[in-house]
Amino acid sequence: MLRIILFLVGFGFSVIGFIYIIAYLNYLSIGYSFGSYLRFILTRIECLIGFVGIVMINVAVFMKGKKNVLCL
Repeated sequence: MLRIILFLVGFGFSVIGFIYIIAYLNYLSIGYSFGSYLRFILTRIECLIGFVGIVMINVAVFMKGKKNVLCL
């Protein structure tokens, strides 16, 4: 159950974070260079939540759990 909750929260965080990263791509059209764009998104907490979500998803997928052995 913990793995499912961790996966869903991580998925939500990554969706929110990457929506903001895509939305901030508009700064490139008003004259920001790509390097300044990267520096900008690395200082915004709502963009960093996307990367935290990716880490949470990886933890949920690769976390070791109890082995369910079906004995017939």
